[in-house]
Amino acid sequence: MKHKLIIRFCYFVFFTTIITSCVKDLDTVPLNERVLKAEQIYKTEEGYKSVLGKIYGSLILNGQDGPDRDGDLGGLDVGYSGYTRAIFYLQECATDEIALHAGSSQGSRDFLFMNWNPSTVIIKYSYYRLYMTIAYCNEFLREASDEKLRSRGLFDKMQGNVGFYRAEARFIRSYCYSMVCDLFGSGPFIDETMPVGTIPQQRTREEIYNYSVSELEDIKTKMKAPGANVYGRVDQVAAWFLLSRIYLNAEAMVGKNEYQKAYDYSKMVINNGQYPLASDYRHIFLADNHTCKEIIWPLPQDGEFTINSAGTSWLIKALINGRMSNFYTTGIGARGFGNARVKTNLVNKFDAADQLFITTDTWGDTKKDKRAQFFTNGHTKETWRPNTAFQNDFMNGYATIKWRNVYKNRQDVAVGGSTYSYVDYPMFRTADAYLMAAEAILRAGGGTRLEALGYVNEIRDRAYLSGSFGSATSGRITDAQLTLDFILDERSRELYTECVRRPDLIRFNKYTKNYNWDWKGSDGTANNFIGRDVDDKFKLYPIPQDEFTVNPNLQQNPNFR
Repeated sequence: MKHKLIIRFCYFVFFTTIITSCVKDLDTVPLNERVLKAEQIYKTEEGYKSVLGKIYGSLILNGQDGPDRDGDLGGLDVGYSGYTRAIFYLQECATDEIALHAGSSQGSRDFLFMNWNPSTVIIKYSYYRLYMTIAYCNEFLREASDEKLRSRGLFDKMQGNVGFYRAEARFIRSYCYSMVCDLFGSGPFIDETMPVGTIPQQRTREEIYNYSVSELEDIKTKMKAPGANVYGRVDQVAAWFLLSRIYLNAEAMVGKNEYQKAYDYSKMVINNGQYPLASDYRHIFLADNHTCKEIIWPLPQDGEFTINSAGTSWLIKALINGRMSNFYTTGIGARGFGNARVKTNLVNKFDAADQLFITTDTWGDTKKDKRAQFFTNGHTKETWRPNTAFQNDFMNGYATIKWRNVYKNRQDVAVGGSTYSYVDYPMFRTADAYLMAAEAILRAGGGTRLEALGYVNEIRDRAYLSGSFGSATSGRITDAQLTLDFILDERSRELYTECVRRPDLIRFNKYTKNYNWDWKGSDGTANNFIGRDVDDKFKLYPIPQDEFTVNPNLQQNPNFR
């Protein structure tokens, strides 16, 4: 099976234990109680690497044992609380892309109807997972100081690598704080300089934003050179990409016009060339996508060593179901959940001729836009039925088969499919940088319209397998068609289900108002599926109500009090 040794390296500590001082690092995080003393694990450089692996693994795995056992976050649902699954709820299920049919006891209807509150259960999972990862990073950085290394006799031995380890931990911490800024606005803040056991003070949204970008600006030259790191670990290009993403959203988050910086960093990602666009869009989401150089920051998945109900296992199973295995190879046999469906707004962003599933062309080879990966047989396009309240009918709404647990030669990873996914989760990929650069140009961030048009058409050439990617009919647009609204739609076509839709809609001022979709602002009653505007407070999620029982320093986000 693919890159098992890489996964073992990246996540080694996941199947052992966490570190004692992590538990006291952030009092608001309910962590697993299986612990080792610091002096046990930090005896060797391998010990440090294993803790770094735990930091990476905390974003793709759920707990200390698989599948979905002994969760990191004590007292919370292990399956739901995996980071990539938790973030999918917040960034996709509360948008024009995904209708989540299951999980009503967890608060999924609040996302469908855009009517959440501080007690909505699903909100907890991203919040606590982000702060847990921040806690791990702080712990590692305390233990990786020069003073600690000298005291353990490791200073000389680790000098060649420890700088990279520190930079990677700071990068992941910056990523987590950038997500806190995006999702919750303000929140508690703590870093490695604060005494263990400190109850965090709350920082404003702008303070968290400033911290995240200042850290990234400082470490961008301290990370490994482009392409020089171990697969699954980040390098300088990941820092450029994250800076571009944060700067692109700066005006929406904190009122700062940083489009020039967004353009500059996204162009650096593109021009470096270490992570070129994949030759076929569909290859990015398959079981051997570790061979796809477009993915800048992958979270490795494996059907043996990373088994859980988050990551791409969740994406594949939630977006398909067992009935589909009669029509095409899913890679997981009949083991799909089928509890998430795409909304009509997403489907209608593609040409009508590309929307339907063709049983004689299950990979969409005859479609113009190869990104239009929907399963439609037996499904209605609509996520509703007339005269019927919203209900768990998984045939309402098309499925998407963008994610497949099969190889690019279109063969199963195992006969009949495997139970868990081998598809690596693409946190960052280069196509997004192309679209960020084009958008930044149109927002007067630098560059020229001709350059922006070239970036967009390069993405469309790849989608249509035309131009430098093949000889099929072109999907290129003209300068007259190049507008910000077109880019927003193109981002949906290119990046749907990849957890960027909510901030995209907020950045374009089309999230709470000015644009509506299935069930938005509804109460779920019969014939009440037409979307409507909602209160602007829903541009943020509230801090989970549980936090206020353990941290007296916090104040709730406006209008959620």
